Amino acid sequence: MFNLKYSFLLLATLLLINFNSFSHYCCHCGNLVHRSCNSLECCSIPRSNIPPFQFNIWFILFAGHKEPKHLVFLKHYQHFLVLQFAVDEINKNPHLLPNITLGYHLLNNFHHDRLAVESSLIWLSGRGPAIPNYSCDRQPNSVAVIGGMSSTLSMSMATILKLYKVPQITYGLFDLLLTDKVQYPYVYQMGSRESTLHLAFIQLMLHFGWTWVGLVLSDNMRGENFFSHLKEEMDKNGLCVAFKESVPPNFKGDEYYRLSSRITASSSNVIFVYGDTDSLQELAIAFIAYVLHGKTLVATTAWDFSFDSNLELLTHFHGTLLFSSSQMEIPGFTDFVRSLNPSVNSEDIFLRTFFESLLKCRFSEKSHVQMLDTMCPEGVSWADLPFINFDKIIMELSSNVYNAVYLVAHALHEMLQYESFFPHRLTNSCSYLQLHHFLKCPSPINRGSDESCGDGTRMAAETYDILNYKYFPVRIEILVKVGEVIPHNQVFGINEEDIDWPKDFSQTPTSMCSLSCGPGFKKTVHESQPICCFECTPCPEGQISNQTEQCLQCPEDQYPSRERHRCLPKTVTFLAYEEPLGMTLACAALCFSLLTALVLGLFVKHKDTPIVKANNRSLSYTLLGSLSLCFLCPLLFIGRPNTATCLLRQTIFAVVFTVAIASVLAKTITVVLAFKATKPGSKLGRWLGSTTSYSLIFTCTLIQTCLCGIWLGTYPPFLETDIYSEPAFIVIQCNEGSILTFYCVLGYMALLAFGSFTVAFLARNLPDTFNEAKFLTFSMLVFCSVWITFLPTYQSTKGKAMVAVEVFSILASSAGILTCIFVPKCYVILLRSDRNTLEIVKIKANLCGARSSQILPHQSF
Repeated sequence: MFNLKYSFLLLATLLLINFNSFSHYCCHCGNLVHRSCNSLECCSIPRSNIPPFQFNIWFILFAGHKEPKHLVFLKHYQHFLVLQFAVDEINKNPHLLPNITLGYHLLNNFHHDRLAVESSLIWLSGRGPAIPNYSCDRQPNSVAVIGGMSSTLSMSMATILKLYKVPQITYGLFDLLLTDKVQYPYVYQMGSRESTLHLAFIQLMLHFGWTWVGLVLSDNMRGENFFSHLKEEMDKNGLCVAFKESVPPNFKGDEYYRLSSRITASSSNVIFVYGDTDSLQELAIAFIAYVLHGKTLVATTAWDFSFDSNLELLTHFHGTLLFSSSQMEIPGFTDFVRSLNPSVNSEDIFLRTFFESLLKCRFSEKSHVQMLDTMCPEGVSWADLPFINFDKIIMELSSNVYNAVYLVAHALHEMLQYESFFPHRLTNSCSYLQLHHFLKCPSPINRGSDESCGDGTRMAAETYDILNYKYFPVRIEILVKVGEVIPHNQVFGINEEDIDWPKDFSQTPTSMCSLSCGPGFKKTVHESQPICCFECTPCPEGQISNQTEQCLQCPEDQYPSRERHRCLPKTVTFLAYEEPLGMTLACAALCFSLLTALVLGLFVKHKDTPIVKANNRSLSYTLLGSLSLCFLCPLLFIGRPNTATCLLRQTIFAVVFTVAIASVLAKTITVVLAFKATKPGSKLGRWLGSTTSYSLIFTCTLIQTCLCGIWLGTYPPFLETDIYSEPAFIVIQCNEGSILTFYCVLGYMALLAFGSFTVAFLARNLPDTFNEAKFLTFSMLVFCSVWITFLPTYQSTKGKAMVAVEVFSILASSAGILTCIFVPKCYVILLRSDRNTLEIVKIKANLCGARSSQILPHQSF
């Protein structure tokens, strides 16, 4: 096995306070090397008893800001710690690169494109100053470059490195521009593609009901591609864009105010920010200069807004939600970080400077952090640092650094295994072309959840963590994981109790163009407005509105609730005896029938009195008997209908009522004939007998019976359920079958009643002793009035109310005949018996003429 020593060369912006003049750092020897020096010390973690054989891996970390800031150093120092941990872990792994020790070099570019190109040339030359196309170092052979942190820096470096086919592994955000294998053939990206990030945004909107959101995007292809995908999904899910603002790479001055004013003026309470680190550098400055009150920000960890050294200003971003590619767990990293101690690891200038910057003290007189007079206490450890969550959350870029180290390690491992079969091919110069082959599809990255190749050709399902940025008055900022999203599997989980919202919101923010419609209302969208901006209009009768705010028809056996938000089962109903209306009508029918029977009994008892004999007592008996049955007919209409009652109730009522009306007609005709027959030479006397009257009644009844027979024989009534008449009920009722025949039956009774009324009206002034013609006229007037009113009322009512109307008409018309014809006679019989004598009859007869006085005592009308 070959004894090799690989080292990582870091071109990094681990920005320390007041270190502007230095660009090269050596972590092993603890010395700072000025940019103009001719050599660069190698920093390594040697494996014992392994003779060195020089190979270098250039590892490059880039911070996100141009000027050295204290906070940037704090945030991105974790990248370097992850690098240290990964190299140490690989060197201790006997199964990965056995008998080989890895090391690393560090260089800095302060996030300047020019310095990135210059540092690339310096590394390729091996010595400073840079000499293009020459390698001055005695051990110049490095195997790979890992960097940079942003697409801009990666592209700047790639323009130089691709000339020498140097493998470059970027650990920043994935950029489609870097996938162009013509311009960047040797660049491999470790960042997540974020191909489903827009779906994660959508799931967050749907979870909180944010239908009206604003978008702030970087003004480049990355932002436009994201917007097109996001807008398509928003349209599918009924979500709307309140506004869209594009942020140029370097906007400032008045543009700050214009952008902030447009965002503040929007009715949207939630703003989504997306873009790359370079494009959004100035956005945080704009939001600090012009604070967005009443707005909640949702972004990705690519937007590094916490760059300012004035930590009090970061309170404006408290409550911001950030999406980050799901971070892998790195077992042992937390213990590794906590084991670091500037007293024990005195050769690590980064660790010592990191502690000095945080604790505002210095460990020695030769401290690299200027303007510090206080000496640091002895034995200070990681637990004494105020940034308590630094070692607990593995940030996305740190995870990419870890994966990048393992990607190179696995590629080297497989390449060396291949080379072991051809020993003559292995020289001090590493073949970049061979390494490219193994970098494209190396073994799975150790402990990594992402199974992608370095060039991103094989991507695993993307998972995103939802982080909540919290700023505390004690100058501490932390990111707390509050949820997780797996868009491909539509998995969304979030713990709302752990979320701190911006101080302008006492509860979960809402962001809607129009408030949700209440129960019983539906959305009405106008053509000129987005679908999220709508009016609420009531649902039509019989419909409800559910959670989708659309009106839906209830099933036939159900009806809408009063609020019209759910359907309730309908109750089966009919005109029952148990309900007040049915009970009242039934009692009225029985009472009137009993009263009619009493009147009949009274007439039978006083059958020999003049008033009974004068009113044709046989016809009176027939009329009273038919009226008594008429009062009982409503009992067939009340109660639960069945087939028998549906067939019998209308026909029995029609026949019995025809008998009553025919009897009234016979009495009326008898009165007229009685006076006409008394004239000299009249031959009408033979028609005054009871045979003529009963023949008339029989004929009229026979015609009605034939009509009912035709009705029952053609299209008879039948039982049915009415689900439409009463919204909350299913009415069991009788369908009349042939409506034409039904109205013919009613029309025939109306014709008889109208004939009786006409004859009685013409005979109202005849000298009748007991005023019989006038009583008949009033009874038929009441009868006709009731049934004329019945017809339109019957047509305008539905369900059991229609049955109640018909029952009431039967009782009212029957009671009108009974009252108008027989109540005056009962009054005379019971209370004025002195008028029910033959002498009174004779006195009235003398007043009307001798001929009348001879007829009246002996002729019954």
